Amino acid sequence: MPLVDGPVELRGAVRVERTERGVLPKRLSVESERQIPDDFMRASVSQCAGIRLAFRTTATRIELRVLATKLIESEIAPMPPAHYELCVDGELFQRRSSTAGNRLVFTFEKPDAYLVPGEPDTLRFESLPPHEKDIELWLPYTDEVELLELRTDAPVTGPAPAEGLRWLHHGSSISHGYVASSTTATWPVAAAQAAHAELTSVAFSGNAMLDQLTARTMRDVPADFISLKVGINLVNADAMRMRVFTTAVHGFLDTIRDGHPATPLLVVSPIFCGPVEDAAGPTIQDPARTEPWTTTAGTVEEAAAGKLSLTGIRAELSRIVEQRREWDPAIHYLNGLELYGAADAETMPMPDNLHPGDDVQALMAARFVELVFDADLCGLK
Repeated sequence: MPLVDGPVELRGAVRVERTERGVLPKRLSVESERQIPDDFMRASVSQCAGIRLAFRTTATRIELRVLATKLIESEIAPMPPAHYELCVDGELFQRRSSTAGNRLVFTFEKPDAYLVPGEPDTLRFESLPPHEKDIELWLPYTDEVELLELRTDAPVTGPAPAEGLRWLHHGSSISHGYVASSTTATWPVAAAQAAHAELTSVAFSGNAMLDQLTARTMRDVPADFISLKVGINLVNADAMRMRVFTTAVHGFLDTIRDGHPATPLLVVSPIFCGPVEDAAGPTIQDPARTEPWTTTAGTVEEAAAGKLSLTGIRAELSRIVEQRREWDPAIHYLNGLELYGAADAETMPMPDNLHPGDDVQALMAARFVELVFDADLCGLK
């Protein structure tokens, strides 16, 4: 079954690269990919957040052969499972997991990544209902996935036309996934499914840094609605001061507007993260705990002197959007605390004090749909 130039659509990919054995879905343009600064970002943008195969068939058995590449800390560490999810007529039907594939060995202590070749795997989905049905097969947000072959026991035709709103979203690991159990559990995918939107995710774990290479890709991707959730990675890395942040936000938005001059554009500020609400970054692992737990090496005094805190970022993003509305009525602002705030953290804490588990991902998806799509915050209806 051809994976390009045939009935199968690869939705959520910015482009598709042909390889010697198959195809590789990508989430950055060729030009932007050339400017990636390090191996960590290269791995993040290569992972398949939001990418799915779409087609229509009466098949009762579907097999997808893949060669995955997993970001992992050593050559001997156990390979984490990646989850492939098959939806039938919009509903999750089966999930299959794989621990096979290449190893991209990387740690922040030794950031020069190297590849250890692995073996392909075949994901088998069986006992599907025999009627004609629309299939979406979601790839794991955790892995780069080279698609080698699609096999079915009945002919495949193109999927029903994508009639939903084309939604382009950029964010950090909170949008990419990280500790979510699977791709369909991440809040942008869950929100898109609930709102019947067609999602393209350029959420890059650890790399929502207001990079122009990301903005240029977003500029050139067709979209009916664009959202940008920014802030936490800049604090995590202590990457900017407020003076630079302000002009970087303007520059990022200006670049997007070069390709989308009047598309509804929503700027979303950070959700709650206790350690850096009022204190500056960088965030670090709490040395007093053995389990992953985020705290900060920064102080409130440093934030007052110009370093970034989440409170400061929210105020500045709100101010920037209000300023830009003088000449750009299609830009809007959503306070991230409306998606997940301090009270939510008391009842639904993050498992590592930074990244949402499935419960918080579901909460954020439901609130985003209610606040943005249902309430028509951005004039999308």
